[in-house]
Amino acid sequence: MTPHYHINLFWSAEDESWIADVPDLKHCSAHGATPEQAAAEIAIAIEAFVESLEADGVPVPEPRYRPAYQSVRAA
Repeated sequence: MTPHYHINLFWSAEDESWIADVPDLKHCSAHGATPEQAAAEIAIAIEAFVESLEADGVPVPEPRYRPAYQSVRAA
């Protein structure tokens, strides 16, 4: 069973697409024309990434990344 990892999802003007990446899985990323497409693609990428680690006998990283949220008050 694949652990649940935090996913960063953002628009890249340079790539002209939505990017999804997983901070806990270095170099695991995907893109799509819409946020939903990028999210679907990263789900596939995570599964493939974890399967590759397991096939190579490399430990699968535990989810650790927790984004820092900053409170902003309206003036």
